[in-house]
Amino acid sequence: MKITVVGAGAIGGLFGSFLYKSGEEVTFVDINQEHVAAIQAAGLIIERQSGTEVLTVKATTNIEEAGTPDLIIFSVKAYDNQQAAEDCLKIVGPDTIVLTVQNGVGNVETLSAVLGAGRIIAGTTAFGCTVLGPGRIKPSETGSISIGELDGRITPRLEKIVAAFTKAGVEMHTSQNVDSLIWTKLLVNVGINPLGAITLLTNGQLLEHEETKSLQAAAVAEGAAVAKARGIEFMTENILEHVRGVARGTYNNKASMRQDVERGSRTEVLAINGAIVAEGQKLGIPTPVNETLTKLIKAIEKRGKI
Repeated sequence: MKITVVGAGAIGGLFGSFLYKSGEEVTFVDINQEHVAAIQAAGLIIERQSGTEVLTVKATTNIEEAGTPDLIIFSVKAYDNQQAAEDCLKIVGPDTIVLTVQNGVGNVETLSAVLGAGRIIAGTTAFGCTVLGPGRIKPSETGSISIGELDGRITPRLEKIVAAFTKAGVEMHTSQNVDSLIWTKLLVNVGINPLGAITLLTNGQLLEHEETKSLQAAAVAEGAAVAKARGIEFMTENILEHVRGVARGTYNNKASMRQDVERGSRTEVLAINGAIVAEGQKLGIPTPVNETLTKLIKAIEKRGKI
């Protein structure tokens, strides 16, 4: 397959590296000129506990240089969705597929509106990854990817994408209910990301303090109430224990939102906790904890780099 990764940051870089190693033709597209220049000059550097990999890959800031791909890995921050999707209109062909495993909710809807719902395959990932600097990423040692068609069918194109990742040794799962996947991951982010960003604690350390544990439980409970009102079924019976299981399993990880605030970057809080608030308002469900967390993160964003 000819594959274009739109958004070559942490997860985009990692996914592109998997597909490159499985023998696919991969081009990275990113608006960060310094990051792209570093990849062009020295390759994509992936730092693991087992050692450092250097992948000689194509990278550009000009999406049109990528040509028409079979598959777009759409991996920008949620607040850049609209512009990035419109840019993708310059390269999509009649059969181009768009895969998103972005954090938060609303991504599928934006991509569907701009590019057409028939192109979209969506899902989630349990991989973590950190951008160490221009052209350098550090992924978690373990993880998995779960994806599915919006209508729940198991299609040849879905199986082809799964096969490409599997060839690179990635644990893959297909889903017939992507809403469940996305909302289950949303609640994980709701309960971990803002608290890690505000306290600067690691994911696991959030469970060592009664204050953060109680706030986590309250935020997740609000999210669960909103999901229930929307008719969403989670992938697990006990969503709070699932969130805490993820926190324990990623004990030393810095939440992505914490990484954003440490860099002085804009966060995706509006697509995560802010989305719970917005949906709660539509449904008449109070979400005071998520509203407070969202306001605190927005205030921290205004402060800038730590």
